[in-house]
Amino acid sequence: MRIFKNKIFNKWASEEKLDDDVLKAAVAEIEQGLVDAYLGGGVIKKRVAMDNRGKSGGVRTLLAYKMGDKAFFVYGFAKKNRANISTNELKALKRLAKELFSYDDMDLAQAIEHGKLIEVDVNG
Repeated sequence: MRIFKNKIFNKWASEEKLDDDVLKAAVAEIEQGLVDAYLGGGVIKKRVAMDNRGKSGGVRTLLAYKMGDKAFFVYGFAKKNRANISTNELKALKRLAKELFSYDDMDLAQAIEHGKLIEVDVNG
């Protein structure tokens, strides 16, 4: 399983002090079927615990996820800042997921090289 963050998510995660170990743990839970919401088009919502607040007081992450293949963290928000995303935002995320799923290894390498995607080191 390869895990990626897009540039926008990476900036937000850094501000929230959300490290890669937390993201890897979230993907491991997803692989076990622990998903908060399947939003369609390969987009899922996953709650992530922050500090000692637990998941209910933590943040929400949205991923483009393909079982056993790739996970792309594409958007995140704190529950205290907003309840959910809009219908238009979900449509845009579904289009983004479709595009990301079409990437082959060369496309992924180019996206990483240009700073559009950051690969999470799953072995570290």
